Amino acid sequence: MTSGTTPGLTRFNTSSDSEAVAALHEVCSSSAWGSKLLAQRPYSTAEALFLASDAAMAELTAEDLAEAMAGHPPIGRPKAGDPTSSREQSGMSGASAELKAEMLELNLAYQDKFGHVFLICATGRTGEQMRDAVRERIGNAPETEREIVRTELGKINRIRLTRLVETPEEES
Repeated sequence: MTSGTTPGLTRFNTSSDSEAVAALHEVCSSSAWGSKLLAQRPYSTAEALFLASDAAMAELTAEDLAEAMAGHPPIGRPKAGDPTSSREQSGMSGASAELKAEMLELNLAYQDKFGHVFLICATGRTGEQMRDAVRERIGNAPETEREIVRTELGKINRIRLTRLVETPEEES
């Protein structure tokens, strides 16, 4: 991961508040998380931004986490036209119809139990690994699962923030 100043970090630091809020919302749907990161601009390094993200994530309430999770599609069903969710869930793209059907069933059972989408940092995981994770986590107590979700969301945010600060000017 990049830890110094990059053109993307400079662009983020110098963008208008409305542009920065929009960029942060693409990373995480929690307005509390975004507000905390926005308030600390400018960042001297990407690592400073990542640490601020981690600190903001640790402070999110259950309601803030629910808002953040609402921005994530179920595993196996990335948002249409959203290259980020398609890229992050690419481990499901080659999954068999049987595995996709099983994930749908597990996602629904998970949502019934916890009231929100199953959230996992899917980057680099196979469909089978994601299925195994939901099978394992569905037995968790709600409080335990909320903290696992917080950790997974933090991982996703770091990946997305890395893309934000490393994106060349012409791709922004």
